[in-house]
Amino acid sequence: MKLAHFRSHELLCRMRAQISISDTQQREVGRVRDAIVRATKEGNFEFVFEIVKADPQLVWSNDGKSKNIFSVAVQYRQAKIFSLIYGLDIKIALADTRDDFYDNNLLHMAGMLAPSTSLNDIAGAALQMQRELQWFKEVESIATPKARGFVNKEGLTPRQLFTMNHEDMMSKGEKWMKDTASSCTVVGALIVTIMFATAFTVPGGNDQNTGFPIFLNKKLFMVFIVSDALSLFSSSTSVLMFLGILTSRYAEEDFLESLPRKMIIGLSTLFFSIAAMMTAFSAALILMLHEQSWIFKPIICLATIPITLFVSMQFPLLVSMVKSTYGPSIFDRKMKRWF
Repeated sequence: MKLAHFRSHELLCRMRAQISISDTQQREVGRVRDAIVRATKEGNFEFVFEIVKADPQLVWSNDGKSKNIFSVAVQYRQAKIFSLIYGLDIKIALADTRDDFYDNNLLHMAGMLAPSTSLNDIAGAALQMQRELQWFKEVESIATPKARGFVNKEGLTPRQLFTMNHEDMMSKGEKWMKDTASSCTVVGALIVTIMFATAFTVPGGNDQNTGFPIFLNKKLFMVFIVSDALSLFSSSTSVLMFLGILTSRYAEEDFLESLPRKMIIGLSTLFFSIAAMMTAFSAALILMLHEQSWIFKPIICLATIPITLFVSMQFPLLVSMVKSTYGPSIFDRKMKRWF
């Protein structure tokens, strides 16, 4: 694979050298512009970078429906290629250019629905909606106020076009959020109920004379009490977060950070409450059966099964949400001037 990549890169460098000395007619015969547009659609960053570096004017390559490679990159959601625009002094001019068919500028292209192939790797309609909003906000950050309010041939501004094209996705994202929050609310409320009752029915019971728990001076009893309290508080927090999701107004901007943040907090605290509940259960079991060690050991091992199942099912989703909301941006805004 290294050898194949080395040879491909060597061939690409020779192509770049040839293009740098070729004239317009030779490029037309060689279909250079078609190759750049196709590479942009496929997300072949190395090819686009090397060829355009040979002649920066090739950024204006188009497929008849767009004015430059950046509008193609936005349309096909190729973030790495789009980031090349930050290394150009003419990025505002590129953002303001319009196509010949629908009079769409770069921000209009961001308002269109992304190809299904670019969304397949994103789990859940809510995260897909978040990614689409991130794209729109990123392009909007380099667009002029005039470009933001420009009306295309259909009489739509970029924001209106975005809203119209993403109605179905937003509806699916709302349903996904509500279904997930409803299911997790039931689990969280059940844990709250159990852990609240457990705090007043401590293992071993209470001393009839003093009213204090019999195992009060045991270290494991403190582990039980602390775990019970942590489970109660964290599950209560998760229920509140999920209720906040259920009662949200579900505006477009909410999918960008507000709803994912609530879901992240809700899932994190729910996971923590389940782990704390299992810890409290294990501590209580050891306190009551400390003389029968062969009994509680396998039971404690079985107590790890719910935690493992929850992690295997929900933890990948939690990681995806954290990465998408608070992780590194998919755009390289520190792109240096490259020609």
